[in-house]
Amino acid sequence: MNFHQHPITYVSDVTLKIEDLNRAVAFYTEVVGLKVHHQTDKTAALTADGSSVLVTLEQPDHVVPKEKNRTGLYHFALLVPKRSDLTEVVQHFVNKEVSFLAEDHLVSEALYIWDPDGNGIEIYADRDPSQWDWKNGEVAMTSDPIKTTDLLPKGEPKPWKGLPAGTIMGHIHLHVARIEAAERFYTKGLGFELVNRHNEQTIFVSDGKYHHHVALNTWQGIGAHASSPESVGLQSFSVVFPDEETRDKRLVQLEDVGASVKEENGEYVTEDPSGNQIILRHE
Repeated sequence: MNFHQHPITYVSDVTLKIEDLNRAVAFYTEVVGLKVHHQTDKTAALTADGSSVLVTLEQPDHVVPKEKNRTGLYHFALLVPKRSDLTEVVQHFVNKEVSFLAEDHLVSEALYIWDPDGNGIEIYADRDPSQWDWKNGEVAMTSDPIKTTDLLPKGEPKPWKGLPAGTIMGHIHLHVARIEAAERFYTKGLGFELVNRHNEQTIFVSDGKYHHHVALNTWQGIGAHASSPESVGLQSFSVVFPDEETRDKRLVQLEDVGASVKEENGEYVTEDPSGNQIILRHE
């Protein structure tokens, strides 16, 4: 099952604030393996397939380095189609001497790196959903380290050509101020389902029984404040609903949970209780 298309609600793209556009573009093309879709003096849109924009980089005026102990992005996660794609990324990282972490989450295998501005990036491959362990409505997940040698491709390495065209935005993981408020917003407001309560500081929500489309944590401190508009970090991310009717229903639900929704440039925009901005779209 495809968990990132109709009739599922999913995360489709992110916009990041960065300090140096040229430095960031070089990193995202040469290290991450995305391609430039289009670029201006202050922005760059990045793609894997040449068509769909996954990441947009913006260099604000008067930008300041990433502020500490704030809500916002923990990481965004690029989902590659197959495990063999992930092994090719590992070989690429090894060849370029890129520092990374590798973890087994039971539902997936994942690599973690950070861009030059400190924005977290996950690149991962899902295990077959038939292997996911569901009990009482919750999916089992963990974070066990993986040896790099276990993820290296077998046989002769292939020349690196960047991330495969089938790469999509798999999920986003956010720092929030309070778990209870975040859970209410993302479930009662946006309509996601709680699928894993890891502990008092971390929850995972999804649609269509995916392991998670959004993860939420209070690791930056309960009651943490949002970053200033000039700070490096998350500008916004998009949530895509299966149709206009579902989107409009969620707009009402968001207002019912006390969230404000406004229309900007023909799109509906809201913020979660921690100040994370979300663009509300539909198929």
